Order: sequence, then C-alpha cells, then structure tokens
Amino acid sequence: MNTGLIDCMLNRVVVTGLGVLSPNGKDIKSFWDNIVNGITEINTISRFDAALFRTHFAGEILHHDAATYFDKSTLKKTDLFTQYALVASDQAIQDAGFDFSKMNPFDVGVIWGSGQGGMDTFEKQVKEYVLGNGQPRFSPFLIPKFIANMSSGMISIRNGYMGINYTTTSACATSNTSIMDAFNYIRLGKAKIIVTGCSEAPITPAVFGGFSALKAMSTRNADPATASRPFDVSRDGFVMSEGAGALILEDFAHAVKRGAKIYGEITGAAMTADAYHMTATHPEAKGAIQAMKLALQEAKITIHEVDYLNPHATSTPVGDLSEAKAISSLTGTGKNKLLISATKSITGHLLGAAGIIEAIISLMSMKDSIVPATINTTVIDPAIPGNLNIVLKDAINATVNISMSNTFGFGGHNATVIFKKV
Repeated sequence: MNTGLIDCMLNRVVVTGLGVLSPNGKDIKSFWDNIVNGITEINTISRFDAALFRTHFAGEILHHDAATYFDKSTLKKTDLFTQYALVASDQAIQDAGFDFSKMNPFDVGVIWGSGQGGMDTFEKQVKEYVLGNGQPRFSPFLIPKFIANMSSGMISIRNGYMGINYTTTSACATSNTSIMDAFNYIRLGKAKIIVTGCSEAPITPAVFGGFSALKAMSTRNADPATASRPFDVSRDGFVMSEGAGALILEDFAHAVKRGAKIYGEITGAAMTADAYHMTATHPEAKGAIQAMKLALQEAKITIHEVDYLNPHATSTPVGDLSEAKAISSLTGTGKNKLLISATKSITGHLLGAAGIIEAIISLMSMKDSIVPATINTTVIDPAIPGNLNIVLKDAINATVNISMSNTFGFGGHNATVIFKKV
C-alpha cells in the first residue's frame, strides 16, 4: 500500500482554541501563569469531611459560582462535571473566534470525555433515597445528569452543533482518547471543526473514598501542597484534582481560509493496551512504549526530534518508574535534548481530564517557548534512569517545536498525542 498517497489524502488538523477551568486557573491566562510559576492549589478538602479517609486533601475548584455562568434551569439539569465542561468549551469556542452562523451545523461536532460522569448527583440521589426509608425520591434529572455522555450532548445543545457527538471513557487516558478520535474524524473529512476535551468532578465522598481505599493517593496530610512529587524518591501516591479543559480542533485548510490563530498541529496519536492488570501498569511498560512508538511513527519523527514531553507521571511509586523506563528505552542511554516536566506536581491529577490539561500545557509551551517545572521533586529516585532531562524547581526558557503528551489509565489504557508548531 502506498502510505504516501494515503497521507496526501488526509486533512491536516490544527488547534485553534483553548479553554480551561481548574484549581490552578479559571481561564487560560491565569492557568498558564500559575503553571509557569509553579503555583499549586492543593489543600485540605472543604467540600466534605475527609478525616475518616487515609487522604484528607485534593485540588478543588474554589470560589466558583456556577450561577454567574448559567441560568437556574441549566443549573437544575446539570451535574458539576457538565457545568465544568460548558465553561471550558465556551472559553475555547470564544478563543477560536469562528462565526458558527456562517457554517453548516453538521460540519461541527463534539467529542468529549469523562471517566467518572456525574458522581456527585448519583451519590446525593442515592443518599436521599436511603434516608427516605426506601421511598422513591429520585429526581427525573438523575439519569440525564449523571450519564457520562451528557457533557458532549449539552455542549452541542448549547451551541447548535449537529455533527459527530459522543463521549469517550478510558479512565485517566480519556482526554487523549477524545483528542485522538477528533483528530481522526477531521483528517478523514468527516468534520471541519470538533470541540474536544474532558471534564471531571470526582471530589465526592464515594469516589475520593474509593481511591483512598485503593491506597493510590498520597497521605502527606501535613503538607498537601508538596504531596505530588513525581519521580521523587519519597513519592507516595497521586493527588486528586478536578476540572475541565477544551481544545478546538479544526481542518487546517478551513482554519487558514478564515484567518484563525493556530496553537499547533496534531501530527501523531496512538493508543495501546497493557492487557496486564486492572490498576497496575505493565512492569515492562510494553503498552506505553508501543503507544509512543506508534505516535512517533505517525508523526514521521523520532523521539530525538521531540523537544518537550509531558509525562503521565502521577507520583505513584510503580507508575512513575515504569513510564520513566519506557521513555528511556526510546531515547537510549546517552544524554538527549528531550525536556521532561511532570506538571501533575502543580495541578494534581484530574483523572480523565488530566490529559486535556496537559495538552494545553504542551501547546502553550510551544507558543511561549517555556517548559514548566516539576515542582516538589528534590531527590530523584535512583531507580529512575539517569539520562532523563527532568526540569526541576523552576520553569525554563526553551524553544519547543514539537511536544508530546502521555496519558495512561486503569484498565491498561495507554494514549500518546504529538503536537507540532505551525
């Protein structure tokens, strides 16, 4: 098969809009400023009493008044994860600056992810049922509020987008799954524009308590702000966070024709499975290695041409080590130019939404020629390969023409996306 001919037939796909709502910032400017300056917002949980759990802290979106964004009807019908999705997608749509009224609504789609869905709504409704002595008290909005696909549906309804519309779920790899699917639909000519991203609102007693019971989260309760410390010898688990991020993916020719600003081009994306364990990464990182290899192959580059890598690196003892070994297996044993920063040290782990946040960081790194730091990490675990250039303490100025982002999820999902400066 003539792969060159196939490549010529595929549309180029670029990013023309960004949006974010997170503990570290409620818009792109504040978010990026805090990432560059290493300002974290990890604190003791205020939403409920977590004292009975092993972990007491998380990255909450504080001082967020949903009533300033939505009318009473929308608030009544939507869970937090959908509200987060609408805020982030509104920002990205505005940032992209396109006049939808001039487009065929079937040319614009939404592919939005969520690993948890509306757990806040589900928990509250079940609690009301139990406290009601078994009497049916369920709201007619229970099902539409908590099902995971409602964010993609509501973004479509809010904006009148009538093209491709669905939700991806692949645990903590969900964001990259959404990006990859949107990328493929546009390059195959099945859409001109797709709003893609992910939203999570997992800081609820059941979800938080469940992860705490798994012993997956850090228990550094006395000093939450420094708890997320990827690759550090003293790392003891991830820090849960919440929020949403959005990208506008667009056919390159369409974007150029309308004079859009372009943050970067997606040149490669790939997914694999570990086929190993429900929650643990493969000890030899076979799936992670192959996902990166396939993405690089599709982008027609080698790892040595990548300037910046934002790893999954959640600050778990096993996960960080397996990913570091996977990266090192590609770069080789010698020193190389690839800069690595694990920004979950700043943001915490937004579960399914982690990847979209890190895609934004990867794109902004290319735009502003800045590589953020891995904060809190002071002593690299001696088991981590010594040839990795992990950026520590402070952000650095660096030319970034190509960036890569990894996400891995429970169930053995691995997903890698590569961006290139246009």
